[in-house]
Amino acid sequence: MFSNRTDAGKQLAKKLEFVKDENPIILAIPRGGVVVADAVASALGCKLDMVVPRKIGAPHNPELAIGAVLHDGSYFPNSEVVRMLQIPQSYIDSEVGEQMKEIKRRLIIYRGSVDYELEGKTIVLVDDGLATGATMMVAVLWVKKQKPKSIIVAAPVGSRETIQKLAGIVDEVVVLSKPAFFNAVGQFYENFDQVEDSEVKEIMKKNFYGV
Repeated sequence: MFSNRTDAGKQLAKKLEFVKDENPIILAIPRGGVVVADAVASALGCKLDMVVPRKIGAPHNPELAIGAVLHDGSYFPNSEVVRMLQIPQSYIDSEVGEQMKEIKRRLIIYRGSVDYELEGKTIVLVDDGLATGATMMVAVLWVKKQKPKSIIVAAPVGSRETIQKLAGIVDEVVVLSKPAFFNAVGQFYENFDQVEDSEVKEIMKKNFYGV
């Protein structure tokens, strides 16, 4: 049980000491992941940046992820759910287009640009927890296109199934807690209040190089 996201980030940073000398870029997934990543970047003295994947929700049930997308159109489908619900491709294409607009809007607000320079760098992708892993998966696939030196996924807590999936496509997965029974990320935090846009903007303004 973590007190809050900052506490979780400080604990996570201790497990990431091994990468400090590589001068990694800590790449946060908003919104909650930004608070965790801020604590990691501060403890390690590294650059903080962010990437904004967005969940694609099922028709009539937006909380059920049928996939996730990034600003460049990189899309990771939850094929099993799509198949089970018989979701038409036209719906997916429409939702992807809408979410891409929202992603670009947020990138401009949060970091001032949609351009990245990740080639040859060690990238540490950070979120406040790994549940289904859809947003982290699409972030990993996008980072791979940027030709980094290596990719590390880091989170305070995660489901064992998701951790196993991610371990197969990145160089390393660092997760502090891997509970046998995993319902939701919030159950492992004493304080899991929603992170507001204003807090994310303040963190990025304080930390992000180039803004």
